Amino acid sequence: MSRSSKKGPYVDPRVLKKIEGRKPLETGVIKTWSRACVISPEMVGFIFGVHNGKTHIEVLISEDMVGHRLGEFSPTKKFIKHGGRIQKEQEQKAKESEIAAAQAAKATAETTGAKK
Repeated sequence: MSRSSKKGPYVDPRVLKKIEGRKPLETGVIKTWSRACVISPEMVGFIFGVHNGKTHIEVLISEDMVGHRLGEFSPTKKFIKHGGRIQKEQEQKAKESEIAAAQAAKATAETTGAKK
């Protein structure tokens, strides 16, 4: 459920205080634990270190990010991959087809070079 429009977006005052009066290019990484803070236009150009529960992930704020929350750009869960026998077979087939394509490209390059 979204926040009431009469209240306006939630922007953490501590985050605003950290960027107040500073220039984006001269300021380093601004660490924050406020993942729920909505990105405002004043934050564009700054680099925030958004905490994901373990480390701070650096996020460069652009104009497209305005209106989103800081936590959206700092994932808390690390996806490794789906496992299993079928997945391994698919990866092996993809690797074999890639090798075959590279060999075919190399063979065509050699034949065109020999014709010249």
